[in-house]
Amino acid sequence: MDTYDDLSPNEVNDLLRKWRENNERKSSDVVSLWMNVLQAHSNKFGNEKYVLLEQIIYAMLDCHLYGLAKGLIYVLSLEFPRSLRVMRYKAAALEAEEKYDEALNVLDVIINADETNAPARKRRVAVLKAQGLIHEAIKELADYLKKFMSDVEAWQELCELYLQVQEYSRAAFCAEELILHQPHNHLMHQRLADIRYTMGGIENMELAKTYYCQTLKLNPDNLRALLGLFLVANNLLGQYKSSGSSKRKEAWKLSQWAQSRVTAKQREAKAKLGLTDMMLSLSLAE
Repeated sequence: MDTYDDLSPNEVNDLLRKWRENNERKSSDVVSLWMNVLQAHSNKFGNEKYVLLEQIIYAMLDCHLYGLAKGLIYVLSLEFPRSLRVMRYKAAALEAEEKYDEALNVLDVIINADETNAPARKRRVAVLKAQGLIHEAIKELADYLKKFMSDVEAWQELCELYLQVQEYSRAAFCAEELILHQPHNHLMHQRLADIRYTMGGIENMELAKTYYCQTLKLNPDNLRALLGLFLVANNLLGQYKSSGSSKRKEAWKLSQWAQSRVTAKQREAKAKLGLTDMMLSLSLAE
């Protein structure tokens, strides 16, 4: 852990704000700064105090300091007795202690009070997943996406859950939705190509070939897509038996091209590694 002994309360508050904005968790540092510097000065920061306390609570839960986190949640519940946000903190504390049924009960109360509370619905999916109830988590997340269709992270999670239970056609549907939301993200095209390749069959292999090609068009350095295209092309060569077939010729050209690109990438990697080793040896010699 870094040391922040010389920081004033205002400087610590600025630092914690920076971590929030950058999505940096740093839970042990956050707890230490709260205990040693900010705890006695939190009332000086106006309404920002409540955002700060949320950061502290989740940091304490990360560090398994459940008693301290519950103490802060209790203080907030006295100040805001009907706050659904404070209830989410209670559910998070119960989830951290693996009291999953109690956490679900709290989340259900929140959702019944506000059906559009997206964070509570997503935490419910996370709790079901933590319990190993994958099919229940899938159903919950599918219902969630009926109301929040533009949630990219939810589509990604649903895709992963379908892959876990080997429902590849539904996973492919989720991957297609992801491409609609992020058409220029090469990883989305690669994911759909991987799924289609796994599903097998000529039709799926042709689709996998198309999406691997689009991946490489967006990012020519995607080595996984190159390897995937090579495997798909070789598979299609076995499917198209006729040597004069135009599709077989295309598959052959793609296979050769992908193989040459992979070989070139390997040479580049070895050259870089050799240069690094040479520079290290020169440094050691000095």
